[in-house]
Amino acid sequence: MEELLRSPFFGVTLTVLAYVLGMKIQKKSGLVVCNGLVLAALMIIAVLTVFDISYEDYYVGGSMINLFLSPATVCVAVSVYAKLDVLKKNLLPVLVGCTVGAVTSVLSVWGLCRAFGLDTALTASLLPKSVTTPIASAIAEGHGGIVSITVVAVIFTGIVGNLSVPLMIRLFRVKDPVEAGLGIGACSHAMGTAKALELGETEGAMSGIAIGLCGIVTTVLALFFDFLLS
Repeated sequence: MEELLRSPFFGVTLTVLAYVLGMKIQKKSGLVVCNGLVLAALMIIAVLTVFDISYEDYYVGGSMINLFLSPATVCVAVSVYAKLDVLKKNLLPVLVGCTVGAVTSVLSVWGLCRAFGLDTALTASLLPKSVTTPIASAIAEGHGGIVSITVVAVIFTGIVGNLSVPLMIRLFRVKDPVEAGLGIGACSHAMGTAKALELGETEGAMSGIAIGLCGIVTTVLALFFDFLLS
């Protein structure tokens, strides 16, 4: 039994089954709070806790799922290409919006970390929380951050964005699909983009563009992280 739990097969199978079940519950319930990704995470945590399975044993297979994260993000380029004419028409607003979004994210996190007296390592871990995991992890590691905390912050940001997108769009009366897509991608990266694709092809394409542009801008801003952390 222990050999099975420590094999890659266990982690992959548990993750896939939890995700499939979570998505089915989301589809049947139709409730925003019943988000498939959140439910899948909770089910995995429950299984590991109830059967006293260590995270290290699970991650032997679970880490294989992470290998698909970067290719899945790149696949968003398909929807971007389909809306290339929309991008050309709104190029300047897209560039300005993503730049402002990335700068606002970094400065707001930095301000809150200072206000709550967090140390340098935690601050470096949280500063890139609004960009996709591979970029955020590299930035945090390069500035003395704790990568595991960065990953958790990125995932939490994405989940919150995924859950709150419908409410935020109604609350702020966002009618333009370009505006909606850019806002989603700039704030909640890949998980938000999954919700944007549900809203429409234009929203999904613009959210995908925002992931890339905000990642580039945040990488450039990382050159000034040492100043912010001093």
